[in-house]
Amino acid sequence: MTLLTLFDYCGTAVFAITGCLVAARRGVDIIGFIWLATVTAIGGGTLRDLIIGRDVFWVMQPLYLYLCLAVGVVMFFIAHWIHRHMHLILWFDAVGLALFAVIGTQIALNAGMNIPVCITMGIITATMGGVFRDLLAGEATLIFRREIYVTAAVLSSVTFLGLTLGGLAETACVAIGVTAGFTLRAMALRYRLMLPGYDWVIAVDGNAPPPPQPDRRHQR
Repeated sequence: MTLLTLFDYCGTAVFAITGCLVAARRGVDIIGFIWLATVTAIGGGTLRDLIIGRDVFWVMQPLYLYLCLAVGVVMFFIAHWIHRHMHLILWFDAVGLALFAVIGTQIALNAGMNIPVCITMGIITATMGGVFRDLLAGEATLIFRREIYVTAAVLSSVTFLGLTLGGLAETACVAIGVTAGFTLRAMALRYRLMLPGYDWVIAVDGNAPPPPQPDRRHQR
């Protein structure tokens, strides 16, 4: 087992845990825990493989399914304790996000995909599991939040791909790509960084009210 494969399994476990924490908030049964753990952990990679016409990774390596099953069962009994350490989970999730973005990009590149597709597959691998989780749980999906999450996956993917095409050794490309995405996500968590939101409010009838004007009462 390579170091990258080991990290992949660790990232799968972390993503599965985040799925279980959502399941705990919803008060679902143990089957719900297992289902959300599995969807969160392998959903993005599954969609990636289906799009590029590759054998779905967990069909070829069922250990991913067993890992999701184990996490779901264990978390059903300890989710209340794990939630107390949610700040740690967020940091591990940041590592998993960056790692999955790099892995997805690498798989697409090895499959002969072009540059835009490789980047898209990296983003899908890293984020779509969380999107599926939120949709199933009835929560606002990642793409509707202003927090820097998907952007970190983009940075990891682009960094890895650029260095790889530049001829740098694969190990260095993976390390730098993961570090770049993790650093951005870590800064967002540490300093509560968010992307700017849309200022206009569109009415139901399609007419947009004028944008808010700055308060000049105290300006001189």
